[in-house]
Amino acid sequence: MQVNKKVILAEPRSFCAGVRRAISIVELALARYGAPVYVRKEIVHNRYIVRLLERRGARFVDTENDVPEGAVCVFSAHGVSPQVRQNAEVRQLDVIDATCPLVTKVHQEARRYAKDDRTLLLVGHAGHEEVEGTFGHAPGQTVIIETVEDAERLDLPADARVAYLTQTTLSVDETRDIIDVLQRRFVDLVGPGTGDICYASQNRQDAIRAIVPRSDLVLVVGSPNSSNSVRMVELAERLGTAAYLVPDVTKFDNMWLEGVQTVGVSAGASAPEILVEELLDKLAESGYSNLEIEQVATEDVVFTPPAKLTRSATAG
Repeated sequence: MQVNKKVILAEPRSFCAGVRRAISIVELALARYGAPVYVRKEIVHNRYIVRLLERRGARFVDTENDVPEGAVCVFSAHGVSPQVRQNAEVRQLDVIDATCPLVTKVHQEARRYAKDDRTLLLVGHAGHEEVEGTFGHAPGQTVIIETVEDAERLDLPADARVAYLTQTTLSVDETRDIIDVLQRRFVDLVGPGTGDICYASQNRQDAIRAIVPRSDLVLVVGSPNSSNSVRMVELAERLGTAAYLVPDVTKFDNMWLEGVQTVGVSAGASAPEILVEELLDKLAESGYSNLEIEQVATEDVVFTPPAKLTRSATAG
């Protein structure tokens, strides 16, 4: 065993305030209403958490149409479109909204820009639940922009009234080049600047940047459908370090450690700390027991659950 093998553990990592709030909403709803409580889509993009909540009585469904009429339905942290809300109302569902407040802010901006008769340029990944929800607030006026090439190909005149919004789980670095193109192309462009970028996504990517120069390998705990987790892996690779996504320790491959002295470890905003601890234990078994913390920020943001759940829980 080589004594100089070590792990650099990134901080911040794992749960953000929006994820904590969403999970607690499902737990409080189960305590208040009893099982089953229906959740539209995965409450957060992490299979461990979904399975844990399923064992406690949560039922995850693809659409609000899969929820029995009149039943309790939790909207996931990624947000939904107005059409989904209307359909839930028609079905008389008892809706509890776990949308991250940062996503809700983007929805408000989308409605404001649409009311101002602007074409919305939504920077994000088509098919992602958050993007689908934001798109639904102005579907006739919104164009999804995934790449710089998409921004260059936009068939709009230079004086078009346009506004841009971004998927919150991207980073400032990821959106900067696209926004630069939009600013160059359109003279009447408005947008929120970097204010809509999720602080947690940015902090976790900043931490990856900090650990990459001293790491031979970077491991990111997170599920394959977690946008921010996948982006962290891509960032490490782009910076020149081998990197892998680790949904849980059963997906860890010891072959990755061949010739590696220092392993950088982090976790996406929807990945629980227990999975990080299991990975650290696994690495320690292979001699990586020297642990160093790399902290780039302190997170003290707290988002509270809806009052009706906290009041009910307190009242017992």
